[in-house]
Amino acid sequence: MTADVSQHLAGLDALELSGQERRGVAARVWSRAWPMIAAIFLVFAIWEVVVLSGWRPEYVLPGPITVLGELGHRLGDGDFYQAVAVTMRRAIFGFAVAVLVGLVVGAAVSRVRPLRAAFGSLITGLQTMPSIAWFPLAILLFKLSESAILFVVVLGAAPSIANGLIAGVDYTPPILLRAGHILGLRRLALYRHVILPASLPSFLSGLKQGWAFAWRSLMAGELLVIIAHQTSIGEQLDNARELSDAPGLLATMIVILVIGIVVDMCFGAADNALRRRWGLDQPVG
Repeated sequence: MTADVSQHLAGLDALELSGQERRGVAARVWSRAWPMIAAIFLVFAIWEVVVLSGWRPEYVLPGPITVLGELGHRLGDGDFYQAVAVTMRRAIFGFAVAVLVGLVVGAAVSRVRPLRAAFGSLITGLQTMPSIAWFPLAILLFKLSESAILFVVVLGAAPSIANGLIAGVDYTPPILLRAGHILGLRRLALYRHVILPASLPSFLSGLKQGWAFAWRSLMAGELLVIIAHQTSIGEQLDNARELSDAPGLLATMIVILVIGIVVDMCFGAADNALRRRWGLDQPVG
């Protein structure tokens, strides 16, 4: 009898906990979603008010309903998905190359003092240089090709990634380095098992900033470097401008914005996971 009662109580407790977990997940999702939903409605409301004010003719600045209708039309078009696929392929490949370059350069500069003295300021200077300034050189070197776009994307993103790693290494607690030495770790082993894990927060910030630079560089590149038989988001944006297609132009800009927001959410999820792993994601109070 006692065993049966205990089993029933355990079952009731499990149901109660599962219900609380479901409510907890729903509450967390809603707490994160409602500010974004409110912001979207606010932006659309301001946009509609500006259009209704007559500040610009509607063929120049259409309202959100018109633009969303055009966006819905594009979502049913196969060419749209082909353009997104081409742009994302360029973005992912260029960002991957930039991560590799930034990781190698950042690791070398952060640990070798002569390299830090020689190239530390140069990396920061490259980071502050507008991506659009590289395109004349890229076109001169690679003509109107994929290589020209990749060249600018890598140069736009790699310095931020390298600086993120350098900052992380600089702020590695000395006690961790001493602990690594005590455990017999030297050079590459020390870097792999101590320095790189301790540098992850700064490195992740560098990756996030590097993606932002890579995405901006790619959009500029696709506007300037039009490659035949390869439709892309940037090419659709340029075509809409050439044809004075304001709804299509704004719909394409919304697509670019949404992709940027989705990638930022992915980086945010990675940052939250890192904070939880380090025990930093604690409720206040």
